[in-house]
Amino acid sequence: MPDNNSACQRVENLFRDIPESLPEELFTELASGGSTRILRIVSTGHTTPDGEWYDQEDSEWVVVLKGRARLSFADGRDDLEMGPGDHVLLPAHCRHRVAWTSPEEPTVWLAVHFDAQTQAG
Repeated sequence: MPDNNSACQRVENLFRDIPESLPEELFTELASGGSTRILRIVSTGHTTPDGEWYDQEDSEWVVVLKGRARLSFADGRDDLEMGPGDHVLLPAHCRHRVAWTSPEEPTVWLAVHFDAQTQAG
């Protein structure tokens, strides 16, 4: 039987194990349960391909922990410039894309995906 206490004592670091070179964004699932997933995303100059939009079934709360980024929206609203500590709630089906991330340093995001029905204001 696994020792659950050992999992409670394991310390991880969101800034560890970031590769020097990333041919594409790096998505790492940190935890999940039910309809909730927590991801670390690392971008280094990566963007969503032109003409493509994220259109997710679930809501997403995302924060930039390190680096800089810009999000664009399909409905034409103003782009969001984001830096360390900036966060945004993207409701389900809010069509968005990553328009820019800093090419000089990794942009580290923390994203929480969850069922839109459980969304709090």
